Amino acid sequence: MISPVHPALIFILGALLLPVAPGRRAKQVLLLLIPLTALADLLIMPQGTYWSYKFLSYQLTFARVDKLSLCFGYAFAVVAFLSALYALHVKQYGQHSATLLTVGSTLGIVFAGDVFTLFAFWELLAVSSVFVVWYGRSRQAYDAGFRYLLVHLFGGALLLAGVAMHVLETGSTEFTKMDYGSLSSILILISFLINAAVPPLHAWLSDAYPEASPTGSVFLTAFTTKSAVYVLIRAFPGMEALIWLGAIMAVYGIVYAVLENDIRRLLAYHIISQVGYMVCGVGLGSEMALNGSTAHAFSHILYKALLFMGVGAVIEVTGRGKMTELQGRNLYRRMPVCLTLYMIGGFSISSVPFFNGFISKNMVVAAASELSRPTIHMLLHLASIGTFLHTGLKLPYGTWFGQPRPGEQVDRVDAKEPPLNMLLAMGLAAFLCILTGVYPKLLYDLLPYPVTYTPFAAYGIVGAVQLLTFTAVAFFLFRAKLGGEPTISLDTDWFYRKGGSFFFRVCGTLSDVRSTLQGSAARLVQRITTMSANPVQSLRGVIGAKAFNPLPYDADTYRQQIGSGVMIALVAFSFLCLVFLLR
Repeated sequence: MISPVHPALIFILGALLLPVAPGRRAKQVLLLLIPLTALADLLIMPQGTYWSYKFLSYQLTFARVDKLSLCFGYAFAVVAFLSALYALHVKQYGQHSATLLTVGSTLGIVFAGDVFTLFAFWELLAVSSVFVVWYGRSRQAYDAGFRYLLVHLFGGALLLAGVAMHVLETGSTEFTKMDYGSLSSILILISFLINAAVPPLHAWLSDAYPEASPTGSVFLTAFTTKSAVYVLIRAFPGMEALIWLGAIMAVYGIVYAVLENDIRRLLAYHIISQVGYMVCGVGLGSEMALNGSTAHAFSHILYKALLFMGVGAVIEVTGRGKMTELQGRNLYRRMPVCLTLYMIGGFSISSVPFFNGFISKNMVVAAASELSRPTIHMLLHLASIGTFLHTGLKLPYGTWFGQPRPGEQVDRVDAKEPPLNMLLAMGLAAFLCILTGVYPKLLYDLLPYPVTYTPFAAYGIVGAVQLLTFTAVAFFLFRAKLGGEPTISLDTDWFYRKGGSFFFRVCGTLSDVRSTLQGSAARLVQRITTMSANPVQSLRGVIGAKAFNPLPYDADTYRQQIGSGVMIALVAFSFLCLVFLLR
C-alpha cells in the first residue's frame, strides 16, 4: 500500500512552490492540484498514529488519525479545492500562498497528537490567516488584520502557558480529553474559545472577515472557527458551561445579524450563530450531540463557503457590499444564476428539509431534547428561525430584490454574472449541499460514533416546514421594516478599540513627560559639562552672581603659584605640630 504523506505538508510545500511556478497557467493548475492531492492522500490514510518523534524527553506526534480527525480533514480539503477554484482568476499569488498555509496549519491542528504540535500549528494558523485579511488591500483591512493578529497572538500566549503547565502537571504531552478545573485547563479552554468566536471573545471575526478580499473571505469562513470546534470536541466534551455558551452564542449572532447592513458582516455574525450549535453540542457531550457538532461543522463549511461565494460575486461585479447600496438595482435580472446558487446555501443554513443543514443542525437540537434540556432546545429553535429570517430572506431580498428608500436616487449598476470559475465553484458547493442533504448517509458514515438519528421523520419535517412557513410569512408582512439601514452596530470590540486608543494616549502623555524630563536633564548635564570646562572661572561667576561663559581651562592662567601652596602646607603643618605639643 502507498504510504500516505501528512496532508498539512502538502499544503505547506504547495504554498512555497506556488510563487515560483513558471507561468500563470502552471500556477492555476498547481493551485487546484494541491487540495486534490491532499484529499486523495486523506482517502488512503489508514487510522493510527504516524510521524512520532522523541524530542528531549517529550513525545511529539504529528498525526493521530481517527474518524473524528478524518471527517474534519475531508471537509477542509474539499472546501480548499472549492475556494481555490473560486479564486482561480485572482493574480495575487501571495494571497494564494497565504490561503494554502492557512489550510495546511488547520490540518496540522486536526491531526496533532500532542499539545506542542498543536501549539505550533495554532500559531501558524494565526499568522498565515492574517495575511489573507490584509490582502483586502484597504485601510480597514490593515486595521482589522492588526486587531485580528493581536487577539489571536494573545490566545496563542494563553495556549502556550496552559500547555506548559499541563505538561508539568501531568507529565504527558498527549492531546486528549482534559480534566477541567486546573489553571492550565482554564487557559487552554479560553484560547480555544477565542478561536471559536464565543462571545464576548468573538468580535475579531465580524471585524476581520468582511474586510478581506471577496475570495479571501471564502477561505477564512472555513478554518479558524471549525478547527476550534474540533479541539473542543477532542479536549472538553460534556463540559456544562459550553452548553450555555453555545446556546447564547447561537442567539447572539442572530441579534447582531438583525442590525447589519454590510452583507458579509451579516454572514459573519451568522458564523458565530452557527458555531454556537456546535459548541452547544460539545457541551451536551452525548454521542448524538458530538456527532451533531461534527456533522454540522462539515455542513457549515460547505454552505457558509457557498454563501460567502454568492455575496463575494456580488461585490466582485458591482464593487458594493452593503444592502443600502444594492437595493433598487434589480440584480436578480442580471445575476439570476448567482442568486439561485446563493439560495441553495440560504436554504442549507436555514435547515430546509433535504438540504445539508437540516440533517446536521437538527442532530444537536434533538440531542438537547433527548437530554431533557428544554431551555436549550428552545434557544436553538429560536436561533434557527432568525437564521432563515436574515440569511435566507432578508439578505437575498435586500441584495437582489430590495426597493430603494423613499426619495433615494438610484444610480445604474453595470452587473453581470461573475467569472465562470466562480460559478463552477458555487455550483459544486451547491451540489454537495443538496447531495448530503438528500443522502445523509454519505456524511453520517464519516462521523466518529454510530448514527441512530433519523433526520426524515415525519414530525421533524412537519415541524421544520411550519417554522419556515410562519417565518417567511412574517418576513413578507414586515419586509419594509427589515431592510438595511446605514448604521454602525457597537460590539465588544468597542472595548479594546477604545481601550487601545486610551492606552496609546496614555503612552503618548507618558512619552511627552519622559521627553520633557530628558530634555531638562540633558540641559543640566550640558550646564555642568560647560562649568567643568573651567571650574575656577565658573566658581567666580557663581560667587559673583554674574552671567558667564567660561573659556576652556588654561593651567598657565588659572593655576596658582607653587609658593602659595607650599606656604599653606607649612602653616597647616605648623598648626598641627603646635596642637600636638600642647596636649
